Amino acid sequence: MEEPSATVNTIPKTRDYQQEMLDASLKENIIIAQDTGSGKTLIAILRMRYEIERGSQKVSWFLAPTVALCNQQHSVIKDNMQVPVGLIHGGLEPKQWTDVTLWKRVLGNNRVIVSTPQVLLDALSHGYVKMGLNIGLLIFDEAHHADRNHPMSCIMRDFYFSLPPRLPAAHGSSVTTEQDERPMVLGLTASPMFGGNPTAAFRKLEANLDCVIRSPRANRDELLTHVHRPIFRHVRYDTPQYSDRNYTSKNLSAVEAVIATMNIEEDPFVIQLRQKLAKTARGPEYTRMDQKLSKAIQGKKTYSHGGMNDLANAGKAICYDIGPWAADWYIEMVVSRALDKQTPWDELIGTLQPKEKNYLMKHLSQIKLAPLSYDPTDIEAGITDKVRVLLETLEYEKDWSESSNEPYSGLIFVTRRDGVLALSEVLKNLPRSAHFRLGCLLGSSQSSYRNTFLDITRTLLKDQAQADVLEGFRSGDRNLIVATSVAEEGLDIQACGNVIRWDIPDNMASWAQSRGRARRRRSSFVLMFESSGIDDARVAEFEKLEAQMTALYLADRASRPTVSNDDEEPDPDEPVFKVKSTGAVLTPLLAVSHLNHFCAVIPNSANLPIYDIDPPDMPEGWHSFDPATRVVPPPYPGPFGCTVTLPRRLPAGLRIFSVDREYPTKQSAYRHVAYKAYLALYHANLLNEHLLPLTSTVEPDLGEEVKNLLKDVEKRSSMASVTSQMNPWQDELTDAAWTATRIVIPGFSPIRMLTRVDLPSFAAGEAPVLYHSRKGRIDVELQAQGVARHSASDLQAAHESTRRLFWCLYGIRMQWDKFDFAYLFEPAEEDTERDVWDARRRWLRDLQGEESSGDDLFANAATFGQAFSHPTDITWIRDGFPHGKVYRFLGWRHDPLSEEELQDFMARYSRMPEMEITYPLLHVEELPPRRNFLQPLSSISDAPLRRSFLPPQSSRVVFLSQVQCDHAILLPSIIRHISIAATAVSLRESLLTRTPLYQIPLTRLITAITAPVAQGHVNYQRLETLGDAVLKFVMSMHLIATYPFWHEGYLTRRKDHAVSNSRLAKEATRLSLYKWIVRDRFAPRKFKPQYFTTGEANEITEDVVAGDSSQGTPKAPEDLSTKMLADVVEALIGAASLYGGYNFGIECTRLFDLGIGTKAGWQPLEVYIEKALSCVETVEVSTPTTDIERMLGYTFTHKLLLLEAITHSSYQFDSRTVSYERMEFLGDSVLDLIITEHLYHYPGKQFTPGQMHIRKSAVVNLHFLTYICFKCSVEKDASLPRPTRNGIVMDEETQEISLYQSLLHSSSVVFDQQRATLARYRKMKDEIEEALLHGLTFPWAALTRLQAPKFFSDMIESIIGAVYLDSRGNMDVVRQVLRKLGIMQQLERNLRDDVDVLHPLTRVYIWAARQQKELTSVFEEERGHVTCTITVEGRESVQATAEKRGRASQEEARFAAAEKAIQLWDIRANDGIKDA
Repeated sequence: MEEPSATVNTIPKTRDYQQEMLDASLKENIIIAQDTGSGKTLIAILRMRYEIERGSQKVSWFLAPTVALCNQQHSVIKDNMQVPVGLIHGGLEPKQWTDVTLWKRVLGNNRVIVSTPQVLLDALSHGYVKMGLNIGLLIFDEAHHADRNHPMSCIMRDFYFSLPPRLPAAHGSSVTTEQDERPMVLGLTASPMFGGNPTAAFRKLEANLDCVIRSPRANRDELLTHVHRPIFRHVRYDTPQYSDRNYTSKNLSAVEAVIATMNIEEDPFVIQLRQKLAKTARGPEYTRMDQKLSKAIQGKKTYSHGGMNDLANAGKAICYDIGPWAADWYIEMVVSRALDKQTPWDELIGTLQPKEKNYLMKHLSQIKLAPLSYDPTDIEAGITDKVRVLLETLEYEKDWSESSNEPYSGLIFVTRRDGVLALSEVLKNLPRSAHFRLGCLLGSSQSSYRNTFLDITRTLLKDQAQADVLEGFRSGDRNLIVATSVAEEGLDIQACGNVIRWDIPDNMASWAQSRGRARRRRSSFVLMFESSGIDDARVAEFEKLEAQMTALYLADRASRPTVSNDDEEPDPDEPVFKVKSTGAVLTPLLAVSHLNHFCAVIPNSANLPIYDIDPPDMPEGWHSFDPATRVVPPPYPGPFGCTVTLPRRLPAGLRIFSVDREYPTKQSAYRHVAYKAYLALYHANLLNEHLLPLTSTVEPDLGEEVKNLLKDVEKRSSMASVTSQMNPWQDELTDAAWTATRIVIPGFSPIRMLTRVDLPSFAAGEAPVLYHSRKGRIDVELQAQGVARHSASDLQAAHESTRRLFWCLYGIRMQWDKFDFAYLFEPAEEDTERDVWDARRRWLRDLQGEESSGDDLFANAATFGQAFSHPTDITWIRDGFPHGKVYRFLGWRHDPLSEEELQDFMARYSRMPEMEITYPLLHVEELPPRRNFLQPLSSISDAPLRRSFLPPQSSRVVFLSQVQCDHAILLPSIIRHISIAATAVSLRESLLTRTPLYQIPLTRLITAITAPVAQGHVNYQRLETLGDAVLKFVMSMHLIATYPFWHEGYLTRRKDHAVSNSRLAKEATRLSLYKWIVRDRFAPRKFKPQYFTTGEANEITEDVVAGDSSQGTPKAPEDLSTKMLADVVEALIGAASLYGGYNFGIECTRLFDLGIGTKAGWQPLEVYIEKALSCVETVEVSTPTTDIERMLGYTFTHKLLLLEAITHSSYQFDSRTVSYERMEFLGDSVLDLIITEHLYHYPGKQFTPGQMHIRKSAVVNLHFLTYICFKCSVEKDASLPRPTRNGIVMDEETQEISLYQSLLHSSSVVFDQQRATLARYRKMKDEIEEALLHGLTFPWAALTRLQAPKFFSDMIESIIGAVYLDSRGNMDVVRQVLRKLGIMQQLERNLRDDVDVLHPLTRVYIWAARQQKELTSVFEEERGHVTCTITVEGRESVQATAEKRGRASQEEARFAAAEKAIQLWDIRANDGIKDA
C-alpha cells in the first residue's frame, strides 16, 4: 500500500466545457463522453476535491482497468491532491490483506484510492470495504468496460443497487453524518458503446452504472478547439498471395514437412497418459484421464504437437500478412532459440517432463532451416504489397508532418503479437525505414500463447523494457512504435501525430481508442484496406455508429434510468449469499476464484478443485476407437451439469458437490457448483465471516496484542518491559510483628531467624538442603515458633547480631549505621564463647577510645595477641583492613620459619622490603572457595586449601566466634532457598489456589519458575522441554476432537498460534506470571542482606548481583524476554503433568487459556478421545487390514481409523475417510511426547534440552521413519501348486509384504516414488542396518541417500495417531507399537551405547556459531543435478552434488557438503553434542 505525500501542485485553469461537466456531475451520476486528450481526468480530480472539501470522511475510489493505467492515473491524481492518495493493485497481493484493521487503516489514511476494479470487488465481496459506509464517490475510467461480468459491472450489480439512494452532492454544503447509502458515480470514456446498436448500448451502459451519458453542449465549440480530431486517410494494398496455393516460405515448408512425419500416438504425453490409464481403476479419476487422452489425440493439443502446429500457424500468418522473409526470420528465431542450450528452458517450459522436451527437441532439430539473407534486395523481394504500402505511407506521413516543422511520431497497431515482432524486424532491416527510430510494445496478458511453446518469443524483448520504450517515445528518442492493443487504451502518449492501423479494428471501441492516440493539433489516422474492398463496409459502419453515438449524447437525454423493484431482485439463476455480520457476499461468479484460493492454501496440497462437466465432452474410450472410423462428436448444445471434487484432506461430506443438467453453458455450471461447494464450506465453519479460509485469520489480533503487552518484544531484540519480580521479604504492612523461625543445621549450632513476613511451611523434602565440602549433605530443618515476644532491647541486640554476622564477609556492600534489615538473626541457644568475645569487644572499644564504624569487629593481631597472651580460640583472620582477604586461623607460629617457608613469606611481601619478621606469626589457611551450598557436590574433590603465614602487625583478628563464622558462611544459601521457596508459595497461593494445580509439590514449582540466568542448582529448562511436548500433544488432541471438519492445514496453523511464544507470553503477562519468575543471579561472594529501605550505600552496581531476591527498591521495569515467559508456562505444564499426568497438564493449559476460550473450553483427555471416536463409523471395511495389524502387533477396534491412517490424498475410492494428514498431525505430537518422556526419565542421565533434541531427532526424522516403513513387514504364504509324476504338490514359498505397500493411493507419481525409494532402500539396507545395530555413529549419510518423499514418514506418524485414538489414549499400547516397529529399541540402543547421533549439518552450524561466524548454504540446479555450496567466512567453500529428484535431492547434497566441511575445516567428531 503506497501512502504518498499530500504535496499540492497547481491545477490548470478549468475550461468552460470542463466546468460544465463538473457541474453536471454534482447534480447526478454521469458518464462523461469526450475524446481522448480533452481533460476528462482533470474533471475527475476536481470532482474528488469537491467531495473532500464538503467534509465527507468517505473515500473517493478511482477505478482503472489495467495496472499500467492505474500507475499513470495515480501519479496524475497524487500531484493534484492535497490529501494522501493510495494505490492498490494485484502486485501488492491485496487478497492477502486479511486483517480488518489493515483495511480500516488504508481507508482511514487515504482520502483517494486508485485501484483496478478486481481489487475493489474482492474487498467488497469479503466485507472488508462497505460501499455505503466507506465510499462517497466511485469513478470508472474507461467506463465502456462496464458490461456483462466485468468487475466494474459486478461492483455495481452486487453492491451498489441494494443500497438506498443518496442526495446529490450539490444539495448539501457539508456532511454532518455518514449514511449507509449509494455513493455518487462518475464515468469517463471516449467511446461509450459496445455492440452494433448505439441506442441499446447507451441504455445498457447507463443502466449498469446508474448514470446518464453526457458530453458538453453549451460549450461544445470550445471543446472542439481543444480536441484535435486526426485527418482520416486510408490506403489500399493488393493480396495476390491469398489465391496462390503455392505461396509459402522455405522455413515454413520445412516446419510443415516435419509436422507431417509426427504421429500423435508417439507423443510422450499421450504414451504416459495411456500407461497411467491402464494402471487406474475405474472411477472419477479414470474418467478424467480418459477424457484428457481423447481430447489430446483429437485436438493434437499436447505441448509438442501443439507447439509445432502453433509455430506453423504463426509462420503461415506472418508469411501471408508480412511476407516469406518475415516468416523465415520468425521460424529461424524460434527454432534456434529453442535449440540454444543457453536459453532458460526451466523458465519457459515449467513442469514439462524430460521425455516431452526431448521429443520436441528431436523434431525441432529435424527442421532444415534455410540460411536467412539480410541483403536489402532479398528482404524487399520477400515482403508483401501490404508492407510496401506501409513503407510508402510512413514516408508520406513523415514528409507531411515535417512540412509543418513538426517531427514525425507514429504508432502502428498490429493485432497479433508475432506480427509485431516480425514487422518490426522487417522495418529495422530495410534501408527505406532506416530514418525511423523503432520500438515495440507488447501486452503480456493478451498473449495467445501463454504456457505454450511460443512463450519462447517472450525472451526477444527482454532488453527493451516497455516503460523505457514509452518514455523514449515521449522524449523523442524513438519516433515509431509497433504495438499490440496494449497502447490503444488510456496510456498517455501525447507526442503521437500519426496512427496507422495495420489491421482493421475489431469493434467500435477499438476504432475510437486507437484513433484517439493521435493527439497532436495536426495529426492523421490511417487505415489499411484490402484492395478487394471487403473492409470498406466495416469502416463505413464504424463512421455511421460514431455519428449516431455523437448525436445521442448531444441530444436531450433523460435522467439516468430508475431501477425498478424487479431490477433490484437478484436473478433466480444467480443466487446471492450475504454474511450479515460483515457484509461479505458470495455469488456464483465470485465462487470459482474463492474456491480455488481455499484449496490453494491447504498446506502440502497441489490439488485445485477438479470440475467434471456433465455430460463429458468425448465418448468414453474414444481414444481407443479405430482411427480410420472414429469421428469427432458434434458439440453438445446443453444444458449442462457439473461435479466439483475438492482435495481429500477435507471430510467426505465436504469433498464432492454436484449440480444437475440445468445450466445453459459449461461456465454457468462451473460457477453454480463452485457456489454450492463454497457455501457448504462456510456452513461447516471452514470459512470465517469474511468468507475467507480460516488459515488467513486464525488469530488476527494476536501479534498486535503481544506488541502492546510486551513492548514490541518480537520487533526489538525480543525483550519485554514488565514489573520486577516479587520480593518475598517485604510486606505492605511494614509494621507487622516479627515472627520467629528456628533454623536447625545438623553439625552446626542452631540459629533463630526473625522476619516480618510469614515464611512458608516446609513439608518433608522441601526445606533447604546444603552440600558442605567437609560434612557432605546437610538437611536443614525450619521450625516455626510464632510471634517473637521481643522487647526493644532484644530487637536492638538482634539487629546488632545480624550486622555483626554479615559485616566481616559482606561489609563492602553494607553501611555500618544502617539497621533496617528485612530479617534478623540471633542465637537459638547459649553460645559458650559469646561472653568471651563480648568482653574482647569491650576491651577494643576501650582501647580505641571512641566507637568507629566496624572497628569493634577487627583488632590488630599483634596488639590482641599481646593483650590476651596469644589465645587459640580465634576463627578468622583478615589480611589488611578494612576489606582484606579472610583466612581461617590455624595457630600462632613461635618457631622460626623453615628456609622454604621463609622464601614463600618473603615472596608474598616482596613489595614491602621494610617488612620485618616478628614472631609469633599467624598460621592461616584459605577459606574454601565453595560458598553456594545449595549446589550439589561434584564427583571431583576440591583442591587442597593453601596455607601461609601472616605478620600480626598488618593483620586483623575477626571478633566472631566459631559458631558465628559458620553461620555467616551458611546463611546466604539458606536465605536464598527460603526466598525462592517463598516465591513459589506465593505463586501457589495466588495463581494456583482453588485449582488442582495447588497440589503440585513445592520442589517442582521451584524448578519450574527458576530461570537459567539465576544460575541456581535447578532451572526450568528440562521441565520446559517436557512441557513443550505435553502442550503440543494436548493442544493437538483438543483440536482433533473439537474441529472434526478441519484439515491438517487449519489444525497446524491453529496449534502453532496457540503454542507460539507470543501467545504463551501474552497469557503469562495477563496473569502477571513474571512476578514469580526467579531470574536474579545468586552470587554468595557478592551477597548483601535485605533491607526494608534503600540508600546510597545500598545501591549495587551492575556487576554486583544480590545474593537473594531483588533488593528492597521500588518496583521498576526489568528486561524479560518473551521466550522466558513462554518457557515458564511450558515448565509449569511439565511440572503439572509429572505430578498428575496429562490431565493435570490440561488443567495448567486451562489456567492460561491459550486463546481456546470458554466456548470451546478445555476438557480431560477422556472427553476428547470419546468426541473424536464418536465421529468414526463402526462399519466393515473392504480393504484388508490384518497384515498391517500383524506388523503393528495391535488389532484395531475402529477399522476406519486404520484405513484413514493409510489413505493418501490421491486415493479415488472409498470416500468414507479423509486422507491421513489429520492422523499424522496427531501422531506427530504423540511420537514426540513419548520420545521426550523417555529421554527425560532415562535413568542415570539428566539430558539438557539440546541433548534431548539431538537424540530425539535421530529417531523421529523423515529418513529413519522411512527406513522403518520399509523394514516393518510380514511374511505371507505364497505357495503355488506344481504338477509332478506323483501328482500335484505345493511349492512352499513366502512373500514379504512391507508396511509401505499398504498405502492406499491412486497416483502414478506416488507409485514411481515408491519404486525408486525401494530400489535405493535395497541398495542401502545392509549398511543402514549394520550401523543401527552395531555402529557408534548414526548412519545419517546412508539414510539420507534414500531420498525418500515425506509420505513414508507421514504414514508412520498417522498410524501412531490412529493407534492412540483407537486404544482410547493408552500410551502403553502406543509404546508397544513403537517397540514392534523398532523405534524404541533404536532409541535405547543409541542411549545405551552412547551413539554419536549429531547430524553433520547441525555439527557444522554449532561449530560456526561457536566461531561467531555466519554460515550459508546455497543450492544451484543444472542438467538434472543439485549442487549445494556451504560457505563460512575465512574458510574455503565446500560443494557437493546430488542427482535431482525433488526436495530430497537438496537434502542429500547439503548433507554431503556438510560432511566435506567437517573434514576440510577440521571440525572435531564430538564437537557440539556435549554442550548442545
